[in-house]
Amino acid sequence: MDNKEAHIAEIISLIPDKPGCYQYFDEKGVIIYVGKAKDLKRRVSSYFQKEPENNKTRMLVRRICDIKYIVVDTEEEALLLENNLIKQYRPRYNVLLKDGKTYPSIVIKNEPFPRIFQTRNIVRDGSLYFGPYASPYMAKVMIQMIKNMYPIRSCKFPLSPAAIKSGKYKVCLDYHIKRCKGPCEGMQHAVDYNRNISEIKEILKGNSSRVSQALLKEIQALAAEMRFEEAQMLKEKYDVLENYRARSTVVPSMMHDIDVFSFATNEQSAYINYMHIGNGAVVQVYTIEYKKRLNEAKEELLGLGIVELRERFGSNACEIIVPFLPDVVSVKEITVTVPQRGDKKKLLDLSVMNVKQYKADKLKREDKFNPEQRTTRLLKMIQTDLHLPSLPMHIECFDNSNIQGTNPVAACVVFKKTKPSKKDYRRFHIKTVAGPDDFASMKEVVTRRYTRLIDEGASLPQLIIVDGGKGQLNVATEVLQELNLRNRITIVGLAKRLEEIFFPDDPVPLVLDKNSETLKVIQHLRDEAHRFGITFHRDLRSKSQIHSELDAIRGVGEKTKEMLLKKYRSVKRLRSVPLDELAGLIGKKKAETVCKGLNTE
Repeated sequence: MDNKEAHIAEIISLIPDKPGCYQYFDEKGVIIYVGKAKDLKRRVSSYFQKEPENNKTRMLVRRICDIKYIVVDTEEEALLLENNLIKQYRPRYNVLLKDGKTYPSIVIKNEPFPRIFQTRNIVRDGSLYFGPYASPYMAKVMIQMIKNMYPIRSCKFPLSPAAIKSGKYKVCLDYHIKRCKGPCEGMQHAVDYNRNISEIKEILKGNSSRVSQALLKEIQALAAEMRFEEAQMLKEKYDVLENYRARSTVVPSMMHDIDVFSFATNEQSAYINYMHIGNGAVVQVYTIEYKKRLNEAKEELLGLGIVELRERFGSNACEIIVPFLPDVVSVKEITVTVPQRGDKKKLLDLSVMNVKQYKADKLKREDKFNPEQRTTRLLKMIQTDLHLPSLPMHIECFDNSNIQGTNPVAACVVFKKTKPSKKDYRRFHIKTVAGPDDFASMKEVVTRRYTRLIDEGASLPQLIIVDGGKGQLNVATEVLQELNLRNRITIVGLAKRLEEIFFPDDPVPLVLDKNSETLKVIQHLRDEAHRFGITFHRDLRSKSQIHSELDAIRGVGEKTKEMLLKKYRSVKRLRSVPLDELAGLIGKKKAETVCKGLNTE
C-alpha cells in the first residue's frame, strides 16, 4: 500500500456514521468532487472497496489524494449543504449541479402590503427569505396553505398610500372569492394586513404549533358534522405542517459574510473550528489545534484562533459568532455575537458539531496507533468519574439470572485493563436461596467469590459493579464489610432504567453523559455479565427440559433410553407397550426393569 492509499484508508477509518457532505481533493489540493450522504463512512468507503464500473468514477477515484467532510444533523441538511458547496467550488466531476440551479426559498417582500411567493433568486433589498427548501413541492404547498389561511394579495401593484388614495387600482378575482381583502382600494388597513404577515413569519420560522392546533380543531369539527372530504383536505395540510421544517439549519438565505467559531478542549489541546458564511452558503470549514503550554484560559485560546484563522483565509467579515466572548479580537468595527437561540445559534451548533467530530477523530487516530495510551486514558477517566483511589486495572461485575425462580444462577465477569479476561469469568449455581430473591442471591454469590479469592490469596479487584439498584448494592456492600474489604475495594450499582450509578451510603446517584466512555465501559461489563449469565441459565433450562423418568431407572443407560424414546416418542406411550413387545426390543430382563420403574404391568 503506497502513501496515498494509506492516507485515504486512515481517513476512512475515522469517518463517522453520520449525515454530512464529503469533499474529494486532488494532488494540488483542489476540490474535484462534492457529495452528500446519510451515512458518511458507508458512502465514502464504497468508492474504494472495488473497482468502479463507470469510467468517469474510476478516473475520479484515481485522482483522489485527500478527503474532508462536514457533519450535519439530517440528510436534508446534507442535500442543501452539498448544493451550496457545489455552487461555491464548481468541482470538475459534479456535472449535474453546475448549471447554476439552486433550491427555492419563500420571500416576504420588503414593500407596502408585502407579497409572499416562491423564488430562487436572493435579492438583498431588505426582504425576508425563508429556506432554502430541499423540496420545491414543500415550498409550493406552504405558500398555498398560507394563502388559504390568510388573505394575502397576489397582484404586483406598488400599493403606496398615495397610489391607493388616487383610486388607480381595482380589486381582482381574489377579492371576490375572499382570498384578498382589497388593500388596493383601501378596504384593508396596513395594520390588519401586517398582523397577518407577522403570523405568517412565525409559521415560516417553524413556530407553527398554534396554527396546527387551530387546524386540528377545525378537522375535528368537520368530522363531527360528517363533512369527511373537507376534513381530509385539511388533514393533508395539517400533516404537511407537522412534518414541515421551516428552513435549512445549514444556512438561512438572508445571512451573508459571517464568521462562525466554536471551541472544544481536553487536557493537552484546544480545538477551534472556523466556518465562513457567504451568499447564504457555507463556503469554508476548517479546524485547528493548539497545544496547551501554561494552562491558558479558553477565552485567550479562542481569541488567538480567531485572529489566526481570519488571517489565514483572508476574511474581512464584520460579524463573528462565538460560543463565549474571546479575550481580544484585533479587528476594529467587528460585531461579536454569542447567540442563545434562533438562526445564529443553529449555525453555532453546526460549528460545534464539527469541532467535536474533529476532536473525536483525533482521539481515535491516537488510540489506533497507541493502544496502551488509550487504555491508560480510559482507566484515568474511569478513576476520575467514579472518584476511585487508584486506577481500576481489575474490574468485576455480577449479574443474577432466573425465570420465576427456576434454575437460579449468577455470573461474574472480569475486565483487566478495560478488556474482557474470559479465563477469569465464573458461573455460580445459587445453593442457599429458594425462589426468585435477587438480594439473597447477590449476597451468596459475592460472599462465595471473595471468600475464595481471600483463601487462595488471589488478586482482588479495584472496582466491583453489581447489576441493579440500591438493594443489590447494599447487600453486596454488607458482604464486603463482613470480609473486611470495604476500605480496599470500591463498589457501585448500575440501575437498569436510567443507567444511574449508585454509591454505598449516597442517596443521590451519579448520572454520566450517555456518550461518556466511562459509562460505555460499565455498560460493556454489565452486558457481558448478562450475556454470560443468561447463556448459563439457558443451558441449564434446556437440560432440565429433556430430563425424563427413564433417567431415574437404574440399569437403563443412555443408548437404551435413546432407543425407546426414538421408537415410542414419549414415556406416556411407552407405558402402554406390552412387556413382550418391549422384551423383543431390549431384552426380557431390561424390559422388566423398565416396566417396574415406570410402574406398569
